[in-house]
Amino acid sequence: MIDRLISKIESLESPIVVGLDPMLEYVPEHILEQSYQEKGETLEGAAEAIWQYNKGIIDATYDLIPAVKPQVAMYEQFGIEGLKVFKQTVDYAKEKGLIVIGDIKRGDIGSTSAAYATGHLGKVTIAGKTYRGFDEDFITVNPYLGSDGILPFIKVCQEESKGLFILVKTSNPSSNEFQDQLIERKPLYELVGKKVAEWGERHMGASYSQIGAVVGATYPEIGKTLRSLMPKTYFLVPGYGAQGGKAEDLVHYFNKDGLGAIVNSSRGIIAAYKQKGYETFGSKNYADASRQAVINMKEDIKNALGSL
Repeated sequence: MIDRLISKIESLESPIVVGLDPMLEYVPEHILEQSYQEKGETLEGAAEAIWQYNKGIIDATYDLIPAVKPQVAMYEQFGIEGLKVFKQTVDYAKEKGLIVIGDIKRGDIGSTSAAYATGHLGKVTIAGKTYRGFDEDFITVNPYLGSDGILPFIKVCQEESKGLFILVKTSNPSSNEFQDQLIERKPLYELVGKKVAEWGERHMGASYSQIGAVVGATYPEIGKTLRSLMPKTYFLVPGYGAQGGKAEDLVHYFNKDGLGAIVNSSRGIIAAYKQKGYETFGSKNYADASRQAVINMKEDIKNALGSL
């Protein structure tokens, strides 16, 4: 799966993943009104609005980007109806040729990890028939229970030719409370990064491992260090745009081949119509605003990477 992701990044010249992290306040009023009319002012109506909103963004951007990253919590907040839309979004994105990174950040041990992996990446057999759950291509996982929590995920990835992005250094301000703590004079995120690279050797693609790392855009010097420690690890980079990460900060997240990282933007794209510089699109043309935001982000990163 990592080889397919890299192929799409190269063909589109677009190391960008759109984070489909919808909140009701992002959804234009005309979509909300229609959904509530059809399904009621209920969880089902809210979920329908999220689905129509997502569909519009996917339709407007799928030819520009290699992947989308739906964050499952934004769907879980609407209960079962929201999870139905999560699955609907995954399936529709794949129909459009997009790779789907399920941002689920699961982390447990033994049979529980295996069950999470099966539900999101694998399959179950019932009465001789095979069924798939959410069926993403990659998922994000939390490594802080150690190998007991990661190896069951890798096993399913090997069986299904899919991949992971493991949290190493996250973009949030308080990540330093644990991730930066020194152990034998090394910050914890370096030790985790080395372990991710070790796990990655178990499940390689042609040039990069199927086991990637989440490394936030808001700490560029740390990103540079981790890049040198993890040369065969693909980075999923959150924090661009709305969280303060800039394209010029991302240069060292990439290798000299111009590969090695895919940069996420969520509300900077999906809620672009609400942001400065995109006001003229208006809420009716929210998807067109999202498309323009992708085009602008693509150009921004391309210019920054010109120095490689």
